[in-house]
This record gives sequence, structure tokens and C-alpha cells, in this order.
Amino acid sequence: MAENKIYDILVIGGGPAGYVAAERAGHKGKSVCLFEKRALGGVCLNEGCIPSKSLLNSAKIYENAKDGEEFGVFTDDIKLDHKKVMERKEKVIKKLVAGVGFQMKGAHVNVVYGTAMIEGKNGNTFQVSCNGENYEGKNLIIATGSSPSLPPIPGLKESIENGFALTNREVLSLPEVPARLAVVGGGVIGLEMAAYYSVAGSKVTVLEMLDHIAGPTESELSAALLNKLKKDGVEFMLGARVTAIGDQKVSSDKGDVPADKVLVSIGRRANTSGFGLEKLGVYLERGNIVTDERGRTNIPGVYAAGDVNGKMMLAHVAYREAEVCVNDICGESDFMRYDAVPSVIYTHPEIATVGHSLEGAKNAGYDASEHKLPMAYAGRYVAENKDDGFCKVVIDNKTRRILGIHIYGNYASEIIHSGAALIENRLRVEDVKQIIFPHPTVSEIIREVIFSIK
Repeated sequence: MAENKIYDILVIGGGPAGYVAAERAGHKGKSVCLFEKRALGGVCLNEGCIPSKSLLNSAKIYENAKDGEEFGVFTDDIKLDHKKVMERKEKVIKKLVAGVGFQMKGAHVNVVYGTAMIEGKNGNTFQVSCNGENYEGKNLIIATGSSPSLPPIPGLKESIENGFALTNREVLSLPEVPARLAVVGGGVIGLEMAAYYSVAGSKVTVLEMLDHIAGPTESELSAALLNKLKKDGVEFMLGARVTAIGDQKVSSDKGDVPADKVLVSIGRRANTSGFGLEKLGVYLERGNIVTDERGRTNIPGVYAAGDVNGKMMLAHVAYREAEVCVNDICGESDFMRYDAVPSVIYTHPEIATVGHSLEGAKNAGYDASEHKLPMAYAGRYVAENKDDGFCKVVIDNKTRRILGIHIYGNYASEIIHSGAALIENRLRVEDVKQIIFPHPTVSEIIREVIFSIK
């Protein structure tokens, strides 16, 4: 039977952008229909951000337990049970997926499971079909996310099919720890999985085409992480171009790496095909939906948020883009700003950055300077950690405004949002000196660096 109701907003995709858009719109009194073909939460919750953090936390607990004697805690027969780690990961996912479902109910969002297809536009409404039913909406938000990029490497397609090569989805559900794991790509996903499986017992080798790891991460931070992972037993082959995958190995122009499994993590591409987007004439650029600062596409009433616009493929960016789209639909003044977006690598220790690096600030035309202190300046960090670390603050020398904050050390992920707030609000060194930080906390490292600036 056809669906006769005309919704205020149709949302395609139930990942971070989609479910946040649906929830925010529902709480603003809009009628919303959300389409999701697999599970609420999208890649982030089901096969990305959350499950990877569950695995990494288990590895961190194991590493801390091994170092227990240094903290006066003596333990015997310490081991990491990969099967138990995976069981807990599944419990975490189920709990959070259910939580998103409750959020949708609380916002009175109609959730439809299945593959949504855009059928076009009829007058003032957009037409979407799913599971044989038809749906109409005054506005349409595309939040279909992204998929792993799989380049035309000889043997890769066959290796994916026979299970030798893995993407982020499969590597997070391996029933057993491979004796030898090759990781193609030294970005966030590759490094985090290298860190976990190395602790879990794999001999891990990372092949990276660039001469450094962690992509655009500030150079001193990426170098510190590289050295730490090497100490933990991870091997690296930098400046290596992969030429073939198969026959229990990864071949490159710098030599072969024998492996029992291969993780291919060299980026992601926007999901813009297979659901009828072309019927609306939405403009794409390099495979991404083009949007303005309010999430609007070239078609009035059609918005796009999250990975599908290709701007910054981060879940927290997707959240904010979704909110901007909904606010614009509701007639509220709002727009996206990308100058203060935090990014994190959840290794042990962590890396967290926001804003400009010194090099980036200079390239942007600032008369910039960089100021750095070791994490030892924060008493709590010394009390609770054996690893060293550091914090760097970049400022504009003319205005004294904070331009960037970069942290290498545990808890970095939990305090970098304060750096984002300083940059977002265009605070100066003198402004930050008047802010009271709780003591003892690791966040005080930012205050200590600020006070070291003359």
C-alpha cells in the first residue's frame, strides 16, 4: 500500500549524519522519515569508530597491566583473549545501536529499513521508494556515507573475494589473530589496527606510499608515533608502492611482505551511486556531492551531510553538518566552519590535533610561532603514565590569537575539544590565561604552554 503522508524531511542513510539530522529535526517538530539499509549508526558505530575503540581499549588495559609493577600493582599470567575482546565489542555495538533506535523513537522519527531509491521530484515534493512503498518529502537530506577505496592493485579483487585481503569491516571481526598482518596504508585506520593486532600477537608490517605516517598530522607528532609503534614491534615500509596482493604476500617496489591477512586502508570514497541520485541532477565533483556552507546542493530542498560530501570524513564533522542542514531547513541562521575541527588517532599514546600546524599557519599567511612543553608539566599525567608526550600551541604573533593545538599523549582525545573551543572563539593568549583549569588534570598542559608564551 502506498505511503500517502508527506514528510517535512526524508533522510537517506542512518549513520552519524543521518540519525543526528533525523533526531534534531524531530525534536524541532518536523516530521521525518529515515531510511537505513543495514543498521542504525552506520559505519562509525557498526564497523568503524566504536568497535575499533573497543578493541584498542582492551589493548590499552593489557599494556597497562603488563606495566603494573611500575605502579605497585603486581599481576601474574597476563594475557589478551582476542575472542573475549571480540565478544565485548559486539555487546558494545548492540547496546549503542539500540540506543540510537531509542533516540529515533524519542524524536518521533519513522525509521524504514531497506534500500531507498530516489524516484525524482513531483511538484514540491521529493519521491523515494523503499521495500515497495512510496514516500514523499518536502526536503531531502543525503547522508549515505562512504566506502573503502579499493585501487586497481593486481590481485586485490581476488584477495578480497577469498578473504585474504580485508577492509575496515572484516578486520574488526576476525575470529582469530593472524600470525602475520600486512597493513596497506599508514593512515588512521591502518595505524589503529596495527596497534591493536600488534599487541594481540600479530607480526604487523605497515606499507605506506608516503615517507611518513598519519597523513596530514603535524610532523613531530607523526614521527613520535612512528617511533613508539616501532618500539612496540610494528615494522614499517615507508615510500613503498604496492604492486600486487596475493599468494600470501604483499608485493611492493621495496620488496615483498609475507602475510596471513592483509588490511587495505588507503582512504574512502563517497557513496553517491545506486540510489537514484542522478534523477535529481545533483552536482558532483570528483565523486562527492557539492554543498555550500549550509549543506545545500544545487537542487533546492536537497541537502548532503557527512562523508558523502567528501569535505572531512569524520563522524563529528558529520554530526555538525547534519545540524546545519536541519537548522537551514527550519529557517535558522547557521553555517559550517571547518577551521577548528579536532582529529584524533586513538593509539597508545594518543594523538589529537586541532587548527593549524606551524607550517600550515605560515602557508596561510600568518606570522606564526610554535610553543611546546612536555606532558610532564601536567602533574596528573606524570602520576598516571609512564609514556612521555608533549603539547604544542601555535599562535599568530601579531594578534596573539590561538591558531592550533597539537598533543601527543594519553587523554589527548578527551581534552582537545578545549583547544577547538579556544580556536573557534578566536581567543588570544591573554584570554586563555584568565581561564581556570581544574587541578590536577592533564588538560592543564594547555594552560602551562600558554603561560610559557612571552
